[in-house]
Amino acid sequence: MSRKNNPYEMALKQFDAAVSHMDLDEGTVKYIRSIRRELTVTFPVEMDDGGIEMFTGYRVQHNNVLGPTKGGIRFHPNVTLDETRALAMWMTWKSALLRLPFGGAKGGVAVDPRKLSINELRRLSRRYASEITIIMNPESDIPAPDVGTNPQVMAWIMDTYSWLRGGTAPAVVTGKPVPLGGSQGRLEATGMGVMFSAREAMKYNGIDPKEATVAVQGFGNVGSMSARFMHELGSRVVAVSDVYGGIYNSNGIDIPGLIEHARRTGSVTDFPGSEPITNEDLLAMKCDVLIPAALEGQITEENAPKIQAKIIAEGANGPTTPGADKILHSRGVFVVPDILCNAGGVTVSYFEWVQGWQHFFWRRDEVARKLEETMVESFNAVLDQHEKTGLDMRTAAYTLAIGRVAEAFEMRGIFP
Repeated sequence: MSRKNNPYEMALKQFDAAVSHMDLDEGTVKYIRSIRRELTVTFPVEMDDGGIEMFTGYRVQHNNVLGPTKGGIRFHPNVTLDETRALAMWMTWKSALLRLPFGGAKGGVAVDPRKLSINELRRLSRRYASEITIIMNPESDIPAPDVGTNPQVMAWIMDTYSWLRGGTAPAVVTGKPVPLGGSQGRLEATGMGVMFSAREAMKYNGIDPKEATVAVQGFGNVGSMSARFMHELGSRVVAVSDVYGGIYNSNGIDIPGLIEHARRTGSVTDFPGSEPITNEDLLAMKCDVLIPAALEGQITEENAPKIQAKIIAEGANGPTTPGADKILHSRGVFVVPDILCNAGGVTVSYFEWVQGWQHFFWRRDEVARKLEETMVESFNAVLDQHEKTGLDMRTAAYTLAIGRVAEAFEMRGIFP
């Protein structure tokens, strides 16, 4: 991602574009546009060879008028404060759009977890957790997995917080392993939500899912689960890419086989029965549905004119720059925005948080049913706003979400 596609600047431009279509009090706009709290921590970790390495991490809380702040923790070499700010702001709108009682937060550490041993990763996760405990707790700020983290990392964070606070606190994080109070269906929730969003978009655009072709950029948790559920829907996934390269098969890729191949080899490349393609080729491929499920700023003003997909279902956060949005809209590409499309993860995180407080757990089929109801209801609300106002889907989604946050702020008022 180039510097000119700064994610926080992207988030602010998206906010400003939506607010320009709304009649909001100037003071309210100033408040909900601002970051509430941000924490930067620099901490030591003892490595396996006995040496000490220093790492920098962040936890940003954007807004909490609708409830405790909620958002993932990312372990990635390119984590920055501005990226974390943007992701926190997007979480605010995402939660509001899905009518979840959460505000937005995000956290991360600038590290490549693939270069750490399991013991180094454990020590880094626990130390980072201890550093952010001053603003993290089940009633005010609840982390979850993101890029480079997983249920095991959440288990370490939950355990660290619990030891420091003197009692087990399962609701302090979501995305935990099921034996520690995690929810059935959480691991696949974001990808399942992407599928529900893509399915509804295809229905609206008159595309038969069983005749549809799909390309997926990114094959981490979100990309692989999105591909799996699109495959199970009956769509033909013809292209997939990850950080190491891409593959293509016009007849459709065996997604269960690819998931096992990627688990075994660490990449989608060299999958039998496929031919190699570049990431650029995948984004520009002729297909019905393109699912960008990698990092921010992937679809830009430079490559947006080459996009041939009829529908873009944003599995990643912030994959499309504001300049690219204008080009895609002018070309009639139907974009299901990230704050709607990938909200399955935070929705099931909410379910897990509720289960954690109640110590009462739901079956996988109950979680999937409740997720589908929530995603479809939210998709239809955005679609209705899009049709009533003539705004593109992203701006329509933002106006709904921002309006709900603004209403809550004005009702709560300012303390003291």
